[in-house]
Amino acid sequence: MENEFLPGHGHTPGVSAKLDELNESQYAAVTTTDGPVLVIAGAGSGKTRTLVYRVAHLMEKGVAPESILLLTFTRKASQEMLWRAGHLLNESCSRVVGGTFHGLANLLLRRYGSKIGFGSSFTIIDRADAEGIVNLLKSSLGLTGKSKQFPSKRAIINMISGSVNKSLNLEDLVYEQYAHLSDHIEDIVKLREHYQNFKYDHGLMDYDDLLVNWKRLLEESTEVRETISNRFSHIMVDEYQDTNLIQADIVRLAAYTHNNVMVVGDDSQSIYSFRGADFYNIMRFPKVFPECRIVKLEENYRSSQPILSLTNDIIRNATEKYTKTLFTRIEGNEKPKIYGARDERGEASFVVRKINELLREGTPIEEIAVLFRSGFHSYRLEMELNTAGIDFDKRGGLKLTESAHMKDVLAFLRLLVNQQDNLSWNRILLQLDKVGPKTAQKITNAIAVADDSFEALSRYPGGKTWKHGLDNLNQLFRDLRAADQRPSALYEIVMQYYQPIFEQLYADDYPKRQKDLDQLKSIMVDKDDLQSFIDDTALDPPDTPSTADSGGEKMILSTIHSSKGLEFDAVFMIGLSEGRFPHGSAGMGEQWEEERRLLYVAATRARKHLYLTYPRELMTPDRQFRRVGISPFLAEINPGLYERIESTHGHTYSQSQPRYEAPSIPKAPKKREKKLTLNDLPVGTKVQHPFFGMGTVKRTSAPSSLDVLFDRHGVKTLHLDYAKLKLM
Repeated sequence: MENEFLPGHGHTPGVSAKLDELNESQYAAVTTTDGPVLVIAGAGSGKTRTLVYRVAHLMEKGVAPESILLLTFTRKASQEMLWRAGHLLNESCSRVVGGTFHGLANLLLRRYGSKIGFGSSFTIIDRADAEGIVNLLKSSLGLTGKSKQFPSKRAIINMISGSVNKSLNLEDLVYEQYAHLSDHIEDIVKLREHYQNFKYDHGLMDYDDLLVNWKRLLEESTEVRETISNRFSHIMVDEYQDTNLIQADIVRLAAYTHNNVMVVGDDSQSIYSFRGADFYNIMRFPKVFPECRIVKLEENYRSSQPILSLTNDIIRNATEKYTKTLFTRIEGNEKPKIYGARDERGEASFVVRKINELLREGTPIEEIAVLFRSGFHSYRLEMELNTAGIDFDKRGGLKLTESAHMKDVLAFLRLLVNQQDNLSWNRILLQLDKVGPKTAQKITNAIAVADDSFEALSRYPGGKTWKHGLDNLNQLFRDLRAADQRPSALYEIVMQYYQPIFEQLYADDYPKRQKDLDQLKSIMVDKDDLQSFIDDTALDPPDTPSTADSGGEKMILSTIHSSKGLEFDAVFMIGLSEGRFPHGSAGMGEQWEEERRLLYVAATRARKHLYLTYPRELMTPDRQFRRVGISPFLAEINPGLYERIESTHGHTYSQSQPRYEAPSIPKAPKKREKKLTLNDLPVGTKVQHPFFGMGTVKRTSAPSSLDVLFDRHGVKTLHLDYAKLKLM
């Protein structure tokens, strides 16, 4: 089977002698090779090292490398792991099958797809392609009239993909998450059916189809299921908390002859439900595999203990979790800092001042990151950074092959491997001068029924105003089909035809876009197989050249979701205000809990310095200012675990403190008139909390801890010394 990674190199005598480099929990995870294993890997606890050693250990025990399957969420991750395993053992690790769920699905469906009715020459489409198809179908079905307020193409794809990834009936998903669009439910379902038929008729699969059809293949073909399960005697899955229900079913089906499955993940870092990730996959794994052994990796190799103590406290109140306590041997006694600014401008000014202090103290600029809940939360900070002359790189944006000019070039190459790809035909024909959508669709429909679409196009009678352009296009395809089929050679032929069209279509900024095309050319140089290249650009699209590529190091601005897996010496988490974090639409329940995990992920990115900041005043959508308080997640944290930084604008924190906020520990505690003890709070006592409101004591635990069921916020564990409770 084809591999998805670069082969490792190097040779060392053996792995057994190196197992003493692992801690006790890592050793257990590496050496438990028979039966199901669930590894709960806390942030920074060496999960990658554990996977690398386990691959090498299995091979040293005599497991054939081709029998090991390593599933990761990025191809880069599997490449790095297997390269490291190659250095640990030998170059035979290059024969281990590693890659993403989607990548392996692509390989297996091209080999066995005929068992469920698919040919091997299907084309993988990305989200923009999918939205383009929906737009065409909306028009052909008459769903775009001005009098009909029909959902956008983006909303439609969100619904269709959401129902697949969450394994929900489309109608149920619309009623649950898009109730305001429920009047259109019949047309939405009809559009979904036409979308599915369009893809099948034209040899297309979107990302969701790859997983759905892999699962179908395993369920519907006993022969293929046994072949794959026998082929992969040991299966490992990284980041299991980010899998959806389909992926969990695939793992179960692929391992049904042996159950030798090790999944690695951290329930506390499950933050991708919007992509369909199911938090409960990792929670229910021991039920799916009843003989499962659970191993917890709790020693952290990234952060100082004060940072870990705070992150442990963030996740302590999670309603469902695998209980774990991160600890470290790394020296460091600097507590995380919390700062409440007057407004977003004050918050941005504070962050810039602290960044300058860190730079003066010797922290490299690339080791500083500012994280936030949503992209627009950093706008004020970006202005302050520009004013201060601090270079930054904001993470996110389009992938290289998602932009229009890149899709133009790839359309020519996609047709060489799949003539049925009507989306690419339509895109190319619309480039012809004087050819509009109706004409392009007419030509596409005419050539789609032919055995050879290129021959059919060459016989198509062109109109007077665009026949010359059609002749040039036909000559291009004759040249492409006769040429060396290496991607780089084909690219040169395409660009001879496309360059003048490109400069005309994108006249305003084509020199800037040319850099993207040049990067695509450089990527093609080492590619020998056109089908593999087309698949790679769809499954693992390269990033658009970053501003960081222009030279010089820069600090990082990033959403928390984009920062997962990264680490920095200093991390600032901004916007930790009530209503902003957690997000205002997050009700009590799973959304609320995922927001808690999001804060945990942000805090665990920091090695040495952690700053948690929030504005006390925010602008509403109608441009009014309103007072807000600290995030309830921060209000829950034991104040002894952080330092409060006073305001530097003439106001101390105590002067403008929201009434429900957890106070700092004073240097000289004042005597309290009536200090409550647990004896005053037996189970059933009614109490009032300044933030959580009315509640009832459900459990007490000496010396000063109690669980209170609040009317609006559910059960909260509080420390009596800091909770500011009042008897009712």
